[in-house]
Amino acid sequence: MKEVRVILSEDAEEAYRYLNEHASESKIDRSILNSINTKVELIKANPHYGKPISKSLIPKEYIENFGVTNLFRVELARYWRMFYTLTDGESTVEIIAFVLDIIDHKKYDRKFGYKKR
Repeated sequence: MKEVRVILSEDAEEAYRYLNEHASESKIDRSILNSINTKVELIKANPHYGKPISKSLIPKEYIENFGVTNLFRVELARYWRMFYTLTDGESTVEIIAFVLDIIDHKKYDRKFGYKKR
């Protein structure tokens, strides 16, 4: 079985660091952070854990900035979302789950072009 390594993009790392810094003071941030940590472990156990996003719906910024050809969505606590793509690792016995974004629902709606009703 291939090892799965989870790596955070710069944007995802920034969100994760912010949540980590504020988790001791905020129950909301702590619940989101715990949700991220739980989902990362689930992705390590099953890289296809997240819901696949149709290729036609992958935001252009992910394609241009990261060369994304597949995208998965994971729902987090408090309506946050985490997006990741799978790539081959440096060796033939490794899969890399590259977390592109950790965003709240409002940013998710904007990024994927959903309009508020």
